[in-house]
Amino acid sequence: MPSNPEMRASDRDRDRFAEILRDNYAQGRLNLEELNERLEHAYAAKTIGDLEALTADLPAKDMYDLPIPASETAVATRKGGEVARQGKGLRAEWATYASVNLVLMSIWLVASVASGGVGFPWFLWVAGPWGAVLLAQTLFGGGRSEDR
Repeated sequence: MPSNPEMRASDRDRDRFAEILRDNYAQGRLNLEELNERLEHAYAAKTIGDLEALTADLPAKDMYDLPIPASETAVATRKGGEVARQGKGLRAEWATYASVNLVLMSIWLVASVASGGVGFPWFLWVAGPWGAVLLAQTLFGGGRSEDR
């Protein structure tokens, strides 16, 4: 619903626009003098149009707050010789896989040394299928979403 510039501004409207001005000051878009001048006008504003005029030259959304496109986070793909960023969730899954398998291999190694021979590498029953699933997620983009 578009705002009506002729509508009277409430205290909450004035506070919201003052916060927008402070955020833009913190991001370096306004200097202290501009901030103070605009805050004076914001708290003296009578209509929504008066408030909107104070932020007309400022971006509606901060570019740093925009979400990262899924195409840049979900899959590792070759692009111009560089590997694109993988999602944090997929990296965490690989780290968990490596940690668990390191513990399992250590247990197998200690058990093998204690028994005096090399036992069956049973840890491969965990490492194999789990690794195959993670590899498929990495290659084909089936990794978990970071939002979950």
